[in-house]
Amino acid sequence: MALTRNFLLFCSLLPFFILPSLSKTSFRPKALVLPVSKDASSLQYVALINQRTPLVPVKLTLDLGGQFQWVDCDEGYVSSSYKPVRCGSAQCELARSKSCITECYASPRPGCNNNTCAVLPENTVTRTGTSGEVGQDVVSIQSTDGSNPGRAVSVSKLIFACGGSLEGLASGVKGMAGFGRTKISLPSQFSAAFSFDRKFAICLTSSSSNAKGVVFFGDGPYVLLPGIDVSRSLIYTPLILNRVSTASVYYTGEPSSDYFIGVKSIKINGKAVPLNRSLLSIDRIEGTGGTKISTVIPYTAMETSIYRAVTATFVKALAKVPRVASVAPFGACFNSTNIGSTRVGPAVPQIDLVLQNSAVFWTIFGANSMVQVKSDVLCLGFVDGGLNPRTSIVIGGYQLEDNLLQFDLATSRLGFSSSLLFSRTTCANFNFTSNKA
Repeated sequence: MALTRNFLLFCSLLPFFILPSLSKTSFRPKALVLPVSKDASSLQYVALINQRTPLVPVKLTLDLGGQFQWVDCDEGYVSSSYKPVRCGSAQCELARSKSCITECYASPRPGCNNNTCAVLPENTVTRTGTSGEVGQDVVSIQSTDGSNPGRAVSVSKLIFACGGSLEGLASGVKGMAGFGRTKISLPSQFSAAFSFDRKFAICLTSSSSNAKGVVFFGDGPYVLLPGIDVSRSLIYTPLILNRVSTASVYYTGEPSSDYFIGVKSIKINGKAVPLNRSLLSIDRIEGTGGTKISTVIPYTAMETSIYRAVTATFVKALAKVPRVASVAPFGACFNSTNIGSTRVGPAVPQIDLVLQNSAVFWTIFGANSMVQVKSDVLCLGFVDGGLNPRTSIVIGGYQLEDNLLQFDLATSRLGFSSSLLFSRTTCANFNFTSNKA
């Protein structure tokens, strides 16, 4: 529900030069790199960011559409470099704060300061929002040449929010790392602080063991072992701005910070799935419909009629393989002993998300469409998103794994690789062990 308050401070976005300052150094990186692991229990993707003075490693759930980084400051946030962002300041306006914390009924500490601007952190896993104080603190991250990690660099005044609910987040996680379409998301702040291209790329690992996926901030190359620059094989499609917020709590007039793409149709083994195509467009007034990409839902969710049509077409294309009882949350499950294997996963019909024209499509192969739920059972890894979801198709984390996605914020386009398994590499193949100082 949109919020309306009498004390709204209507703010305009300011230029990038007021963003967080770079620590004093003669070294200016061209790109940054961040390891991301998959939590086996929650199926969330967890980044480890060093923050505060002295530096402390902080686990954050990666939220592709999140508006900003938020951290739970209620327990154990101690830092000599933390500064609250004061009401009416340039940083407050940049954060699109619409309210001011005038009284905090406790001793001053991170998350509780008077005359501090407030925002609405959202736990997008549980779809709950709360209020939080805007603050600034030191963040340290490794630079990269695209092939190896380099020396650590610091942003001395990164803007983030103190506040939010940790319910539903992976064990040990202290908040969420927002990568969304805002001026204070992590990609926006890093590119502003170091004056590199307003691009970032995510490559999520399918492994829930010790293997790590990777996030790059800045332009390529993006090199994975054995020396493959996966940025060279990207296909591009426009990113679409939804002018209505898709957050659970928001202020009237805010656009969505989620990343939408223009899926025009879906094909299975080259055959078009019969769909109500009006659901694939974003309603200009309500902001409903369309297709967005998410790292906080485990599996792609589709509006009920789309889900049923995709499932029925897929089952028909795989008619020679025996069906077995459904395993929640999936509907279509099969006896995996009757399914062969390929370089890109189980030998099942490919699913194409057709984009701006018939020549541009994102192909989902068996490694990203089928989930092994038992030793002899594979299920189609899509779930029923309900009759009237806010967004018709939400592409989930499982469908992103071992695919490289580059988000170009300056030109508003998405570059995608489809499965890297074709190139005989995976998202766990960035060489984090070789550090070039």
